[in-house]
Amino acid sequence: MTNHIYKHIELTGSSATSIEDAISRAIAKASETVRNIRWFEVMDTRGQVEKGKVAHWQVTLKVGFTLEG
Repeated sequence: MTNHIYKHIELTGSSATSIEDAISRAIAKASETVRNIRWFEVMDTRGQVEKGKVAHWQVTLKVGFTLEG
């Protein structure tokens, strides 16, 4: 097994659809500029309520990626 060194960043994704969609959107966008993303951890979940229903999800993630070299 290879030993890895990880760096982590914090992201916040949002979606009108679901928590899972908010997570996927944040990771997909980060993957455009951050290489070697390996894991994520949900740190916080929030939502917006309109007319008694959930209208929007916001999820804060800690995302880990391996360092090169």
